[in-house]
Amino acid sequence: MIKVFGNKKVRIIVCILLIACVVVIAVQPAYAAGNVSDVIQSAWKSAETQIKNVVNNVVFPVIDLILAVFFFVKLGMAYFDYRKQGQFEWTAPAILFGCLCFTLTAPNYIWNIL
Repeated sequence: MIKVFGNKKVRIIVCILLIACVVVIAVQPAYAAGNVSDVIQSAWKSAETQIKNVVNNVVFPVIDLILAVFFFVKLGMAYFDYRKQGQFEWTAPAILFGCLCFTLTAPNYIWNIL
């Protein structure tokens, strides 16, 4: 008897072809009956206040805290590099400060955009 599956590459190719055949047979197209955009808009309207409360009271403060910690750590590292090398690198602290200002003011205008 000839060993067809003795080669590792042949076994891998056969496995990939078998998986591809199973995927082609098992996949069924999904069709939406009705107006999908109205359903999405009604779901958003019903959950809008809850989403806004969670984002304003949890998500933005967590992002602000993380950025503030990163900003002060990077500022301290830049200061120690300044003492060591004599040149202060402003790029990373400035970027973090800009991101921090953006996320601190985001709750004031983000909901007007959305």
